[in-house]
Amino acid sequence: MTENVLKLGIPAGSLQEATGELFRRAGYKLTFRSRSYYPEIDDPEIQCTLIRAQEMARYVEAGSLDCGLTGYDWILENGACVVELAELVFSKASKRPVRWVLAVPNDSPIQSVQDLEGKRIATEVVNLTKRWLEQQGVHAKVEFSWGATEVKPPKFADAIVEVTETGSSLRANNLRIVAELLQSTTRFICNEQARADPWKKQKMDDLVLMLQGAMAADGKVGLMMNVSKACLPAVLEVLPALQNPTISSLADEHWVAVNTIIDEDTVRHLIPQLKKAGACGIVEYPLNKIIE
Repeated sequence: MTENVLKLGIPAGSLQEATGELFRRAGYKLTFRSRSYYPEIDDPEIQCTLIRAQEMARYVEAGSLDCGLTGYDWILENGACVVELAELVFSKASKRPVRWVLAVPNDSPIQSVQDLEGKRIATEVVNLTKRWLEQQGVHAKVEFSWGATEVKPPKFADAIVEVTETGSSLRANNLRIVAELLQSTTRFICNEQARADPWKKQKMDDLVLMLQGAMAADGKVGLMMNVSKACLPAVLEVLPALQNPTISSLADEHWVAVNTIIDEDTVRHLIPQLKKAGACGIVEYPLNKIIE
């Protein structure tokens, strides 16, 4: 058993599977066992614990965990003093930030934030909502919601502050958005003590590098092909303008090898064009990580 161990918090709940998949693409075998809050990882220097994202920042700040992944929203909600090492833009449904929005029933007379004066709001992010209302100069009663927040208005609350990615759940419950409070993404956080430890700092930096590399490769593929020098200008004209392909010499001085990285959803359009432009021996290959 190694003496050096990094205590890492993995978010339980909605982000759990997305986090596991990101770690696997980064090269770590992260396995979740039924009824266990201690996922297995194929690195003896990392000890994983499943913790709700809502609580992660508090446990990292207190030192119970050295580091962990949680949302920017929950860092703010807890008022936690933690170090943000990286922003990791991934979520359970999309690669977009999640949004905390103020929503009311479609037939509600509430049209603006000011209409909430003296009203009742249900939400999981009580502190965040209270601070936002204070900035708007509005006084309202903010109550903690234990779940199923969308069903609270109009019987149990006049409005809700709820998280959404696509807005589909709000629409399904006949709610409309009045205002947006915050956009949030996942952050890799640690505490000051862990950051001050040279071994833990290096371990966390390495982990973040691999996670960011896996995210950078998501939706990308590599293309390599052989091109005669005579056709090279035409082939380069077809490739996306923002790419900088690698061009290497071949044994035949009249030919070169071209290697580039492109968006996966453009491959089916590009390959026929590259073939027409004179490229041959075209090979598409998957990418696990891109390290800048």
